[in-house]
Amino acid sequence: MIKNYPLLPNRSLTYFCTMIDLQDTICALSTPSGVGGIAVIRVSGKKAIEIVDILFSRNLRSVESHRAVHGWMLDGETRVDEVVLTVFHGPRSFTGEDTVEIACHGSIYIQQRLTQMIIGAGARMATPGEYTMRAYLNGRMDLSQAEAVGDLIASESAAAHEQAIHQMRGGFSKEINALRDQLIQFASLVELELDFAEEDVEFANRGQLSALVNEIKRVVDHLRDSFQLGNAIKNGVPVAILGAPNMGKSTLLNALLNEERAIVSDIAGTTRDTVEDDLILKGIRFKFIDTAGIRSTTDTIEQMGIERSFTKARQASVLLLLFDAVNTSREELVDFVNEVKIQAGEKARILLVANKADNAAFKEVEVMAKTKELGEYLIISAKQGLHVDALKQWLIDGVELGRVNSGETVVTNARHYDALSKASASLQEIIIGLQSQVTGDFLAVDIRKTLYHLSEITGQINADDLLNSIFSKFCIGK
Repeated sequence: MIKNYPLLPNRSLTYFCTMIDLQDTICALSTPSGVGGIAVIRVSGKKAIEIVDILFSRNLRSVESHRAVHGWMLDGETRVDEVVLTVFHGPRSFTGEDTVEIACHGSIYIQQRLTQMIIGAGARMATPGEYTMRAYLNGRMDLSQAEAVGDLIASESAAAHEQAIHQMRGGFSKEINALRDQLIQFASLVELELDFAEEDVEFANRGQLSALVNEIKRVVDHLRDSFQLGNAIKNGVPVAILGAPNMGKSTLLNALLNEERAIVSDIAGTTRDTVEDDLILKGIRFKFIDTAGIRSTTDTIEQMGIERSFTKARQASVLLLLFDAVNTSREELVDFVNEVKIQAGEKARILLVANKADNAAFKEVEVMAKTKELGEYLIISAKQGLHVDALKQWLIDGVELGRVNSGETVVTNARHYDALSKASASLQEIIIGLQSQVTGDFLAVDIRKTLYHLSEITGQINADDLLNSIFSKFCIGK
């Protein structure tokens, strides 16, 4: 038996009970605030049905779970609103508690008055994320699934939605738990050896343990490395369009968005500040940034714009470096590329974009000579829309969208990435220890670390301040 392993769900309420009473019945508006056709007020807790029953024109106590009931919300003898109530008996509800959801008319006055009536009958306002926190604490979902609820609400693209659904359904949790379960079996044997240290016996086959640890590390590293893609799916891919004045940056932005988003002019230095807009391509959100033209200038305002261009370049994942396919010399292009690399660093992916291919003097062979050994390039005419679709496809391919469509788990959460990185480091220590033939007590320490970091992801081990940090980011009604 494993000794002192905090591997079972450790859902301490100590921190939360100093802030809120989780035995309270809570209520909050679960639909967006403001006027709408319908608003939904959620009431959850031991007395949810009892409290709403006081205010409803029909008897709720005998209503079966998952049934909708039509009637009136009453303030004394006054009819406040005609509503539809849906009753959920715990544990078969989102929070795992008795829950009533009130679908009322979307008047702000009605929303506020009904909420005041419910509080007056014995409930209190929910804190941010308290519904999802209760679902987690009541075992309705693990921590990674709870975080996926927030990701689902915030999803702005098909790919972000798909990954949130996958995680919320437990796909990621199953992979992590499978790794933990395999490692726990060997951890138990290693711990058992410590009880028989004087007999110098080995219960855990070192060869099998080494093979298992190497396989687990391979999977953990694969999940960790998927975060770059996952972060792009969740937060979008920032793409900075850079170039000297009059290279067609604003024209390209307009062509990509298929609308007149940026002002286009033949006058050099028209763009003094960044212009940003989003475009969803194949389910991935790209955040395009049109920047001020980069050149030597004594104009103070233009200099500020150029500095902002480099600031955005440093923040971007992709840099589109525009140059004139005819009039930019190789020397100018080399200097420009080197300047961007110095200012923006080497981490972003760079594509050289030869624009103005509609010029009668354009020759592809000359573009090839200019870009030789400088990196990938693409020839376009932003003005005529030539090869703009090819540019979009290059962006999509760079995000490795195929991995998303295959249904593979992709890590989208920075906390999960951190835990996986620490787990990988602990696994490496186990591998080194096995190679050095260290004793079981040293192996046990590194195995415990690995199990701890894997368990952090699903919340089987947690710290109260971590839970508070996660759930405080949710809206009030969730």
